[in-house]
Amino acid sequence: MSTVAVVDYGMGNLHSVAKALERVAPTGYTVSVTSDPGAIGSADRVVFPGVGAIRDCIGELARLGLTDVIRDVARSKPLLCVCVGLQALLDFSEENGGTPCLGIVPGRVEFFGNDLRDAVSGERLKVPHMGWNQVHQERAHRMWRDIPQDSRFYFVHSYHARPADEGVIVGTSVYGAKLTAAIARDNIFAVQFHPEKSAAAGLQLYANFLGWNGKE
Repeated sequence: MSTVAVVDYGMGNLHSVAKALERVAPTGYTVSVTSDPGAIGSADRVVFPGVGAIRDCIGELARLGLTDVIRDVARSKPLLCVCVGLQALLDFSEENGGTPCLGIVPGRVEFFGNDLRDAVSGERLKVPHMGWNQVHQERAHRMWRDIPQDSRFYFVHSYHARPADEGVIVGTSVYGAKLTAAIARDNIFAVQFHPEKSAAAGLQLYANFLGWNGKE
């Protein structure tokens, strides 16, 4: 029996994430949505989702006693972070007037800006970046298996990650300028988009995660 824990800290499309994982899970796989640090720490794999404001995310993790277990998982087993879950990995976010994050992956999260424009046409772009966009795989990774290059995924965000080490960036999109769509380091894979809202490509990513051993 293999287990995957979806971290429940009151933020994220938890039901949708769990249903997507259950849909692609092989026989003998158990998916649980939990806020129990022990259950999260003992799971074979962990999904750390998130929507909403980063300050609330970090605050709820601390209130529920989940900060340490997330850091432990990030060192020890396959961890998939989604949307705000990716942003929480970094050192600091400009959101909410400036918010210290978990500091697992060096870098910052920055606002798109109030005057974001298309680099070619000069057309003003809406913030948040919401809707389907192509993701370009910057390098091979086991998590990209059977996902065609430049597949489209669904995004909803006003802030974007800027890792200190560009070598961890494994997927990019373009919205005004090139932005980080996915990062990978050791047993961590994190995406800015929502796989559970991304049709076949998103389900494939979740299926890949359930078969991933935490190595590229």
